Amino acid sequence: DTWFQLQPVSADSEVQGKVHLELRLSEVITDSGVVNHKLATRVLECQGLPIVNGQCDPYAAVSLLGPSRSEAKKTKVKRKTNNPQFEETFYFEVTRPLSYTKRQFDVEEEDVDKLALRVDLWNASNLKFGDEFLGGVRVPLRVLGQAGVHDAWYFLLPRENGGKSVKVEDLGSLRLNIVYTEDHVFPSEHYTPLRDLLLQSANVEPVSASTAHILGEVCREKQEAAIPLVRLFLHYGKIVPFISAIAHAEINRTQNPNTIFRGNSLTSKCIDETMKLAGMHYLQVTLKPIIDEICTEHKSCEIDPVKLKESENLETNRENLRQYVDRIFNVITTSGVRCPTVMCDIFFSLRESAATRFQVDQDVRYTAVSSFIFLRFFAPAILSPNLFHLRPHHPDPATSRTLTLISKTIQTLGSLAKSKSANFKESYMAAFYDYFNEQKYADAVKNFLDLISTSGKWDQKSIETPIMLKEGFMIKRAQGRNRFGIKNFKKRWFRLTNHEFTYHKTKGEGALCSIPIENILAVERLEEESFKMKNMFQVIQPERALYIQANNCVEARDWIDILTKVSQCNRKRLSTYHPSAYLNGHWLCCKLSADTAPGCTPCTGGLPANIQLDVDGDRETERIYSLFGTYMTKLIKMQEACGSKSVYDGPEQEEYSTFVIDDPQETYKTLKQIISAVQTLEQQHTKYKRDKFKKTKIGSQEHPIGDKSFQCYIRQQSENTTYSI
Repeated sequence: DTWFQLQPVSADSEVQGKVHLELRLSEVITDSGVVNHKLATRVLECQGLPIVNGQCDPYAAVSLLGPSRSEAKKTKVKRKTNNPQFEETFYFEVTRPLSYTKRQFDVEEEDVDKLALRVDLWNASNLKFGDEFLGGVRVPLRVLGQAGVHDAWYFLLPRENGGKSVKVEDLGSLRLNIVYTEDHVFPSEHYTPLRDLLLQSANVEPVSASTAHILGEVCREKQEAAIPLVRLFLHYGKIVPFISAIAHAEINRTQNPNTIFRGNSLTSKCIDETMKLAGMHYLQVTLKPIIDEICTEHKSCEIDPVKLKESENLETNRENLRQYVDRIFNVITTSGVRCPTVMCDIFFSLRESAATRFQVDQDVRYTAVSSFIFLRFFAPAILSPNLFHLRPHHPDPATSRTLTLISKTIQTLGSLAKSKSANFKESYMAAFYDYFNEQKYADAVKNFLDLISTSGKWDQKSIETPIMLKEGFMIKRAQGRNRFGIKNFKKRWFRLTNHEFTYHKTKGEGALCSIPIENILAVERLEEESFKMKNMFQVIQPERALYIQANNCVEARDWIDILTKVSQCNRKRLSTYHPSAYLNGHWLCCKLSADTAPGCTPCTGGLPANIQLDVDGDRETERIYSLFGTYMTKLIKMQEACGSKSVYDGPEQEEYSTFVIDDPQETYKTLKQIISAVQTLEQQHTKYKRDKFKKTKIGSQEHPIGDKSFQCYIRQQSENTTYSI
């Protein structure tokens, strides 16, 4: 984290690319018998040259520099390429003093310091301003050594004194926080011991003795551990059991339900990171349209009387803000069907653990979930949309202020706090919140939280209380195994919970038919041609389809979305379906006569149920190894703490108090396995680096010579030289 002085920039100072050169010193005897020495300079090729104004027509200019020498020769122009192949050779005379009688071809020491080769790359421009400088390199002839031959790649460098003379202090400074990470990733089998330890973390009892939890304990910042852990567990499909285990342990350590997940624990950081990865598309479809509108409309929404401009009206601003809050609140609370499955399963686990731990508090099942989905997901995305890829840039100050006020209100609405006015330090915010002090807002939040904390796993249904998700009157076509003949259409009261889909003669009566959610194989629209009726959809079961007509197209879409959401984890979901009904002995869509014929159209899938992450599991394991290596001293100290706890029952020593150790023996056992796995990987890295250093050739295409590496090259050349007397 450092302040950097800003430097002047010119076209001559911004360069990129590399050039391949070959230099050879040869002896030539002239007709008069005089021995001269010529330098043959071969410009072979360049790679990665910059494209200037949409074109790159490069050529090279080669000069021999010395006290009295300055010859310049040019290659042919290579059109429309930034990776030109030149393959041209130029000759320069290097005349020796008359006293020179040595048979070797190496240049005498007094001449070496005076001679250098300069190669500049230019873009041949048709503009009147002349050709553009692309970069250059200066090669002192002392690189020829005894052999008289030099073949190497060079990074192109800025032209010397290319920029204008500007006082540095006039340009100011810029503070940068730079983190550089370099991971050398081995083949997968090298990581098996450490990876297995990590992936078993959810099954370790207690979870505080697991490898993943220990990583969170020794890292300076929980975020350091959370990022690679979440990506690794997501990659291997183990994120839900892991987060469930560490969340359950944290909830059991919490004494007051009002402080649940308040700290920056490993649990909260892992859930944050999971939402950021799994929920990015969810944010895009939910918030982006309304955020874009707010950023382009520039409506005034300032409600602080102190900050109000003379031309603005307080009531108008309040109404503008209220409308924005209402719209964002509605898009959030009606978006439950789009919430990714992995997030829903995590929220289900949080809700169940919190409700079991604090049975007296009826709201804790909601606050445990809202503390993440509202406080750590939606509210920050509204506040800083650029950080969540909802906007390309940070909003202007006025829009940013509007988003801040919206974010505060949404956060409070989602918190379900008992005393709303107490949540605001500012009196104007408390007054504004009176607009939303109605039961319908709390009910909408609870319904939304109920839906997104519904588990998609059927082994959880036995312990989960049924949650009513949607109900209302619709028209259904009478079911029956016999599909032939005319069937009646009847109005029925439909009711959907996270356990079953039922219909009743009227509201409040017993169910005439119940379809378990696990029996729903697909939910799709039904073509109007089937029954000459609009707004129809079908709920496909193993043996038959239930045809339903909604009251309007919006209702039909809502029912399809929510039914798809609750059934999207069913193991036997169909991949194809029939978009039309089976009537008069055949399917109207594909004309097949068998009523059991497989579908003729791919299922729409309804919603993006989950995410496909481009994660390299080995790289994430390598990252975790690097973290363990960085904090090895803390691992050893944690071992000491386990030993201390095992033999001493008195007050905990202060130096060990930062570690969470529930079972010293189990934790010590895991620590021993971690240290062993890390040390094995460390030995492999040491061997790799040693072998790589031996094979590294400075001046090769992979390691071109640059401004800083020239001395390394000279040192490497001298180490490889054998002298003989």
